[in-house]
Amino acid sequence: MSTAKGSSASVVEIGETVAEERKRSYGTVEELDGESTDSNNPFLDPDAAEHWRGVYDKAQYECRDVFDPAFTWSPEEERRLLRKLDWRICLWACVMFFALQVDRGNLVQAVSDTMLKDLKLSTNDYNYGNIAFRVAFLCAELPSQLVSKKLGPDRWIPIQMVLWSVVAISQCALNSRATFFLTRALLGVLEGGFIPDIVLWLSYFYKSNELPIRLSFFWTSLSVTSIVTSLLAFAVFHLGGVHGMAGWRWLFLIEGVITLSIGLGSFFMMPASIVQTKTWFRPNGWFTEREISISVNRILRDDPSKGDMHNRQAITPKRLWNGIKDYHMWPIYLIGLVVYIPQSPPSSYITLTLRSVGFNKFNTNLLTIPSNVAHILNLLLITWVSTRLRQWSLVAMFQALWTLPCLLALRFWPDVISNAWGTYALVTVLLSYPYCHAIVVAWASRNSNNVGNRSVSAALYNMSVQAGDIAAYFIYRDDDKPKYRRGNTVLIAINVVAIVLFLGAKAYYVWENKRRDKIWTAMTEQEQSDYIKQSKDHGSKRLDFRFAH
Repeated sequence: MSTAKGSSASVVEIGETVAEERKRSYGTVEELDGESTDSNNPFLDPDAAEHWRGVYDKAQYECRDVFDPAFTWSPEEERRLLRKLDWRICLWACVMFFALQVDRGNLVQAVSDTMLKDLKLSTNDYNYGNIAFRVAFLCAELPSQLVSKKLGPDRWIPIQMVLWSVVAISQCALNSRATFFLTRALLGVLEGGFIPDIVLWLSYFYKSNELPIRLSFFWTSLSVTSIVTSLLAFAVFHLGGVHGMAGWRWLFLIEGVITLSIGLGSFFMMPASIVQTKTWFRPNGWFTEREISISVNRILRDDPSKGDMHNRQAITPKRLWNGIKDYHMWPIYLIGLVVYIPQSPPSSYITLTLRSVGFNKFNTNLLTIPSNVAHILNLLLITWVSTRLRQWSLVAMFQALWTLPCLLALRFWPDVISNAWGTYALVTVLLSYPYCHAIVVAWASRNSNNVGNRSVSAALYNMSVQAGDIAAYFIYRDDDKPKYRRGNTVLIAINVVAIVLFLGAKAYYVWENKRRDKIWTAMTEQEQSDYIKQSKDHGSKRLDFRFAH
């Protein structure tokens, strides 16, 4: 196990003896997938229960009245609750992510039409537009997360969506290089922060070991969006010339309206928390009182720190600084910076590449579908394997192991570009890679170990990813096309660095866990209990917390 049962005050794994002595007073033990709703309960120790009750009361945690250290439930009840959460919470998160990806990803379809020609844009202009979007997206990440923590994701996310959909619709009226850059930057500002905001919202409802597979569903929406928008582009491009508008203009208009409708619907589909689903338009709520009790207590037993802030509590400057300087999270940020670069240029250029080897604009968009289908299957598979094996770094590293031979082929195969179907097959295999993003996001969330740090780390991790994406747009250049030999050489080197970073992160967390084990086991039971109740250490700095790796 890589954490002390996922909590900052768990005495079950590290202080097993103390917990075992008190188990009998809390009823029967229920087994769920090899774990127990009681044996994994950090509140079996009355001292720990008393300490955390005080923390929840002081924080005015919205679910504090439901907290019950002695509450028990059956495995079947928890399974039914999970299915309900998936339908009510996870499904709508996927719908919202679909809306995000429609508006930030449809540029790939638009440039397969006559957009670059109509606006007199070069390949470098296309790169600069993407860079403007990424820089604005990156700069908005942390401020957006701070606003979200103050207002609540249930309010801020729908506001974001409505605002960016208005800008997305306005792209149908683009008329110059300047307006192209302006709308890309505005979209970046308004969409920045959406991903860490929604990851924070999902963490209110799911345990740490449940989050990766739900996030894999979340990022599956990315590929589903690419499939849907490719089919939609195939149809919409046939509207080219209607009312004097090119096909790409119709694409921006129609897809922007779709996003707007989802944004408006999100005001009604995002509860603030499990105890706040009853509203004027939903008088009966989504969950029974018992389901609410199960949900709250299972989340807190998995990670007691999830109740140390309420869901409308702003991040203070001190909490923000503590999150930024938490060097234990830096290995994950470095991974985010590097690991997604090797796939980015081939993905951004796939439609331009297929057009350059002779495919028309209609077939080009259809030909992107197979890689997206394979991407979905590999994403779900790699996340499932990570969850079952309880391995994060080594399983996530398989993404880099997949892309390395493909990049070597792109760099050294002499018939790249000249062999249309061979090039298509190679790029399709490359872009079918098993996407590790869901694993790494959940990894960062788990290793943050409290709500404040989790809010900051989610933003910082995503900022590192965006910084990597910005760098990726400088790799394929006009003077290197059509085979991009120099660019692919750079991608190979970065891919190797990514593998080294995964191995290095695992080695660091293993070493740090062993160091803490040595310190903790040298303490007496009384010293351990005093530390739990009195220590000023927070988040990942606590001696009774173990890092996932």
